[in-house]
Amino acid sequence: MNINDSVLKNEEKAIFGMRSLYRKYGYSQYKMSKFEEYDLYVRNKDFLVSDNIISFTDTNGRLMALKPDVTLSIIKNGRDAGDVVQKVYYDENVYRVSKGSHAFREIMQVGLECIGAIDDYCITEVLMLAAESLRAVSRECVLDVSHLGIVSAVIDGMGADEGLRAQLLKCIGEKNTHGIRALCAENSIPAENAETLIGLVSAYGSADTVLPALGTLCTDEESRKCLDQLSDIVAALNAAGVGDTLRIDFSVTSDMNYYNGIVFRGFVNGIPTGILSGGQYDKLMQKMGRKSGAIGFAVYLDMLENLGDDGEAYDVDTVILYTANDDMTALRGTVRMLTDAGQSVMAQKSVPEKLRYKQLLKMNGKGVEILETNA
Repeated sequence: MNINDSVLKNEEKAIFGMRSLYRKYGYSQYKMSKFEEYDLYVRNKDFLVSDNIISFTDTNGRLMALKPDVTLSIIKNGRDAGDVVQKVYYDENVYRVSKGSHAFREIMQVGLECIGAIDDYCITEVLMLAAESLRAVSRECVLDVSHLGIVSAVIDGMGADEGLRAQLLKCIGEKNTHGIRALCAENSIPAENAETLIGLVSAYGSADTVLPALGTLCTDEESRKCLDQLSDIVAALNAAGVGDTLRIDFSVTSDMNYYNGIVFRGFVNGIPTGILSGGQYDKLMQKMGRKSGAIGFAVYLDMLENLGDDGEAYDVDTVILYTANDDMTALRGTVRMLTDAGQSVMAQKSVPEKLRYKQLLKMNGKGVEILETNA
């Protein structure tokens, strides 16, 4: 089917592009019910974008929720299958507080999940699809990538307990170098350890610039192993043609109770907050009784309402005014002729308030006359 881009909203254009992209790489569509047991979300509320959940009591007495997330449902309803990797994508309505309006809304969310025997190929493919998903929204985009294995290894080297670990991660996410120094001083952690962590937080930019500098910060076996993996994945993404989209940014931390390994966040020019978020979530899988690994991402389409319309100044190409006395056969013929020529056309008895159009026509007998042209 031919879709005229001029009549699609930003989020609709993105959805069509992403569906086609994911199917091209063998991802099948996942469909789920609007409802899920409330307990599923309560037990994993820290994993959700928002812990505000719309709940209700079903006729059988069970407490149910309007789905605020799709990933949890995919994990719950899947099964481990040896070396087989389950690859699914979704475009589902979720019900949660919108980042844009700060009120409950029904939001179209698009994303994909890769679950099973996850290896570097799977991780690279998902990152590549994340970068291409951003490009489906805007060519002016950035995919910030981090490796929690490196962050965790540096913090573990400090001997930090869980409480201090959480505080340090908060500072890392905020790029609060002063806070890191203060916490380390308060907990008698050597200054060189604090400076290593600060160096990690400050290492932002293109992979070509950042990766060589990380060699001096990753001094233990575990962090070097993670750095080697990150370097290999970046090289593969460069070969796939999306390397120019990547930035290394260790302030992308996510919740380490759920995530591990590679995590990432996507941005497009014109929207101040991230519209894409993802990463490896093996720990969530384990928490839900699964043995498989997993990596995926979601695109928050409600944020695209804040994106400009790429210079599109009109709601419709042509408005045709008519009266009850006009020839309806001639009107239908004119509308059909213009739409066949690729225009969007609206037939009205009067012009709707605030409607933006390129030209205004009026039926005149069996023909039309031009009243106004704005193109």
